[in-house]
Formats: sequence, structure tokens, C-alpha cells
Amino acid sequence: MDIREIQNLIKFVAKSGATEVKLEMDDIKITIKTTTEASATEGTTTYIQQLPASQPAQPQAPAAAQPQAPAAIQAAPVADESAKYLVIKSPIIGTLYRKPSPDKPTFVEVGSTISKGDVVCVIEAMKLFNEIESEISGKIVKVLVDDSSPVEYDQPLFLVDPS
Repeated sequence: MDIREIQNLIKFVAKSGATEVKLEMDDIKITIKTTTEASATEGTTTYIQQLPASQPAQPQAPAAAQPQAPAAIQAAPVADESAKYLVIKSPIIGTLYRKPSPDKPTFVEVGSTISKGDVVCVIEAMKLFNEIESEISGKIVKVLVDDSSPVEYDQPLFLVDPS
């Protein structure tokens, strides 16, 4: 289960009105707890626990090496495709918003031309809204994160064509 699937699951649980959901798979255990509107100060709590594999120690090393080789082969075409683009990454952990407020237009769209210092999005962290400024100039080629999505430190947000 990758991070996007987990994020979509969190959004689905939050919208459904369920207060707690537990999901256990072979190697991962997820618990999502939400609160009611009255106690919204607590927010959503998500616990993700990776369970250890129940295999002997010696066979585990060759098994761990095998999955990495196909992943590297699959990642190679993607790297070649986006190698000519620069990436704007998240400087902090938080929730990304592409608009300054719900009734305003987005900061940037695919095809927008940006300059160094232009605000490309806002990331909320601990009730503070941090404007994320571009450190490069160019044209937005791809938006990699949806509006109102949680983002991690150093997560790619936008692809920019510098030419």
C-alpha cells in the first residue's frame, strides 16, 4: 500500500463519518480515528504500523534484494521522462492548499509561467499557513499533489520546465 492509497483512505474515512477504522494486511496495520465536529480540535489520528515478516533471518536477505531490482527498472523510464524538468519540493510537513482561500483562484496551474519568488502554494502546519515560494523560474508542467492533501518534507509538488 503506497502513500497515495493511505491518503485516499484517510479522506474517505473522514468524509464517511466513521469514528474509527482498522485495516490489517499481511505486512501493514492501519488505524484511523476521527473526531466529531464538536471536538474538531483533536483532528484525525492515523497510526500505521509495519509488522515484521515471520521468515527466518537467512532467507530474508535474498528476498529483500529481489524486489528492489524490478522497482529500479520501473523507475528508470520515469526518471528519463522528467529528467529535463526541475522539481519544486515541500520544505515542511503539513497540508498543501493550492488556493489562498476557498473563494480565490489557484496560485498556479499547468502552463503557468513562474518567476523566482512567486508563491506557488500554501502549506498549513500547526495552524500556521506558510506561503511556498518558487526558487526557480520556468513553466509549470505538472502538478504532483492534489489540493488539501497532506505532504511530507521534501515531497515533490510541481514539475517545472526551466526553458
